[in-house]
Amino acid sequence: MNTLKPFSEREIAYAAYASRQDFLRQQSCIERERRSIQQAFEEQSAALEAGRQALEAERQAKEVALAEVERLKALLKCVNLPAGS
Repeated sequence: MNTLKPFSEREIAYAAYASRQDFLRQQSCIERERRSIQQAFEEQSAALEAGRQALEAERQAKEVALAEVERLKALLKCVNLPAGS
């Protein structure tokens, strides 16, 4: 019986060690996946922000163009030219 006790203790110690190693591997895998997801999220956020900025620039350009059209219409009225000519 005394011979079996050290084997049993070694098996318990090895099982605990193996469990810790498995846990550490799982945590490492989870952390890599979290970083990957975080990076993808940041890339998507940057792409959305770039798209938003492009739309805003386009909107501003249209406003400038419309203001120019109105200015030219006002000029036409000042010189009494028909708007359809």
